[in-house]
Amino acid sequence: MSALAQLLSHPAVWRGSALGNVATPSVPTGFPALDAEFPGGGWPAAALTEILPQHEGIGELRILGHAFASLSARGRWLAWIAPPYLPYAPALQTAGIDLARLIVVRTRSPRETLWAVEQALRSNSCGAVLAWPGKITWPELRRLQLAAAGTQALAFLFRPPRAAGEASPAALRLALDTCEGDLAVRVLKRRGALLGQPIRLHPAPVVNRLRPAACWTLVSDRLLTAKPPADFELNPG
Repeated sequence: MSALAQLLSHPAVWRGSALGNVATPSVPTGFPALDAEFPGGGWPAAALTEILPQHEGIGELRILGHAFASLSARGRWLAWIAPPYLPYAPALQTAGIDLARLIVVRTRSPRETLWAVEQALRSNSCGAVLAWPGKITWPELRRLQLAAAGTQALAFLFRPPRAAGEASPAALRLALDTCEGDLAVRVLKRRGALLGQPIRLHPAPVVNRLRPAACWTLVSDRLLTAKPPADFELNPG
């Protein structure tokens, strides 16, 4: 193999007309149409993914169900950090997700949320880490991207649709909307060529049954409260 070919095969390099390579195996989404458009053929591991739903409950959890079922079946932990709502436990079970592998973390501030996400990623114990950080800055996103890069976990941040206009170091960014009863997935960013048209899916609605965040015991007995150290800085210099 020539030096140029070796360079082009590196995961950090991709051609504008093709999907990038991945160093860590991706996790299939369960939707062939998505897998065909994602580098590595699935949800990227060791990288940050942002999901921007047009509104809560549009299907942001449904498209993750297959991957979560696969990870929990392999004994991997699923960490939910600062969720505004919790999925209904019987719905998760129906989707094949093992509730015994679920951890829910409460936070009381953006500082605690960032710390909890970082700790979950750096622990190398989780198959997936999901977080709802609210307002978040570029340095904070960069910090989480670096933490994700040091693991084999899936890392998801759920952000409002207005964040689509902001720069982000995330490897994959998706905007979710509805279209004639289907879920329309628009790829805002990926490691590869731009995708002009949204991907239309019709996922099963089973994972989308939500309950208020106060109903913690419906999902897991592993309810934790984040307690970052006093010297933890939200925006390190």
